[in-house]
Parts: sequence; structure tokens; C-alpha cells
Amino acid sequence: LQMSKVFVGLSGGVDSSVAAALLVEQGYDVTGVYMKNWSKDIAGHYCPWKDDLASARSVAAHLNIELKVYDFEKQYFKSVTAYMLDAYKKGITPNPDVMCNQEIKFKVFLKKCLDEGADKIATGHYARMHDAKLLKAADGSKDQTYFLYRMNPRVADRVIFPIGDIKKSRVREIALSHNLPTAARPDSQGLCFVGNVPMKDFLSEFIKPKQGEVVDESGNILGLHMGAYAFTVGQRHGLGIGGGKPYFVYKIDTKSNKVFVTTDEHADLLNKKDFKITDCVWWSNPTNHKDLTVKVRYRSEAIKCKIIGSNDNYAISLNKTERAITPGQSAVLYDGDEVVGGGVIL
Repeated sequence: LQMSKVFVGLSGGVDSSVAAALLVEQGYDVTGVYMKNWSKDIAGHYCPWKDDLASARSVAAHLNIELKVYDFEKQYFKSVTAYMLDAYKKGITPNPDVMCNQEIKFKVFLKKCLDEGADKIATGHYARMHDAKLLKAADGSKDQTYFLYRMNPRVADRVIFPIGDIKKSRVREIALSHNLPTAARPDSQGLCFVGNVPMKDFLSEFIKPKQGEVVDESGNILGLHMGAYAFTVGQRHGLGIGGGKPYFVYKIDTKSNKVFVTTDEHADLLNKKDFKITDCVWWSNPTNHKDLTVKVRYRSEAIKCKIIGSNDNYAISLNKTERAITPGQSAVLYDGDEVVGGGVIL
């Protein structure tokens, strides 16, 4: 019996390496693929793509599988970087990881793999796929379904998440027991494609800095900044206003280039129970679920909520207030471990 052909995205990190090792062990016909999405140094920050590729190569050699390199830089710039810059210019906070999964990994990459003879693709994401349902990972602290909800549910049967059932600590153990070259490699941080580049340095390469005012609720000018686009709702550090109580950003206006702040962390401006979402992706009809919870950012807790609406016009009501519900970020709804879907916060 011919085992199905699986192309696995090898990023050069430990998670994808273990995903590949497990697939080989399970008897799949495995091919590794390194996706070259970005290679440019930014604002004096070194882009580690060559190190990552070398790392992916050593893993493929160790597992005795082929490694292909797919160059998606053009598509990446068009569908992820341009989307991100456009959002910041409008004063909303985008999520490049979510967009990369939607546009690159589970669209462009998937299509190319299938065109080249793959039956399925696999990645080192912490998530589970079961009966075409997307479920939270077994390791709740590493769960990445927040970033995956925009994958087209129709491609679910083509996707495998080999480490979704495993705790992160166990993933490192497996890497060691298989002598994988990445066993001790630190996890990558920062922007999904550029590594450790502070967002404002990245943005300053593409958006011209322009001086504007930092203003409080009463209209007092508290300081100056070099571009409203570089701020995000809820931010309290790096505002350049010294002394006294901490200030929090509650609104960004890129037209007037003003950043609005408050010292009242309980202000209604900053804490909300109700908000709207648009541009939704649903794995199942949200209004059919009784016990919904929602995450308004990756690291926030899942809060009980109600949802009303239809046709991409949904209102979500939380059962308690949450700070800094940020336009441009995603709200992802769950029923227990199951991903119901979500949309972009308005």
C-alpha cells in the first residue's frame, strides 16, 4: 500500500523538525519544504533566513528526506507585508501571523505542494485537526489556533498538525531522543518573517516618520511622537511622556496624526464589553452554539460571550469588560476546544 505523500513546512525550528520526524516514523512519504518569505535585513537588524535554511537542511539530511525551497517573497510582500503597512497607515493594528497562515501557508504553499504531488501538507503548529474541525492544541499554553482560524475550512482534510497532541516539553524530548540538530535551538521570536525587529523600526523603513501630538482626554498636549501609525490601542510603554501615573493609548487617529491617551485604566474608552467584527471566517455557524468564548488577542483569556448577526456583520457581547479590544486584531470564538471561527475587530 502506498503511503500518502506529505510535504512538511520546515522552518528550521524544533517544532517543525519534530513534526517531520513523527511523520517519517508514522510511515508517510515525507518531503521537507523551506518557505523563503523574507530575506532582507531591516533597519540594521539581521534577517536570519540563511541560518534557518541551513538548519532546515540539516534536519532534512538527518531524517533522510528531500528538502525543497519555495520562494514566496513576492506573494508574501503583496499579501502580508502590504496588508500590514496599509493597516498601520489607517491606525489599526494588523496581525501578520494570521494573514500569513491565511494567504501563504494554507493557500499559496498548500496549492504548490498539491501541484507538486503532495496528498497533504503538515506544519509544526500547536493545533489539532479532527473530522475537519480545528481544535485547540493539547498544550494550552502553546495553542496556536488563534492564528489559524482564517484557514479555509474546505482545506482542512489536506492538513496535518503532527505535534498538536503533544506538550511543548515533550517536543523537546522527542527532538533530543531523535538527535535532531534543532533539539537545542531556541524558539524564534518577533515578527513572523523578519525575526527580532522592533515593529517601529520595521515600519520606519516603509512609512515616513511624521511628528504629531500625544493628547489626553481633555485635549491637553502631553508630548510629541514620530508617527501615530507606530502605536497600538492599550499600549502603555514607549509613549515618551515621563513622570506620574502610566498613560494608556485609547485611540489613534492617523488622519490628524494624533495619539490619544488616558491615565484611567478603568476608563470606558479603554475597557469594553461590546464590539463588532467583520471579514469573518466560520468553521461552523456561531449562532448555533450555546457556550461560546472569545479571545481578542493571542495571549488573552477566553471570555464567555454572546454573538448576534449574520452575513459578515456580527456584534459580540462579553460577560465582563476587557481592556484594549484593538481594531484590526482578530476575535476568535471557541466552543470548548473547538474553533467556531472569528473575524477582524472593527
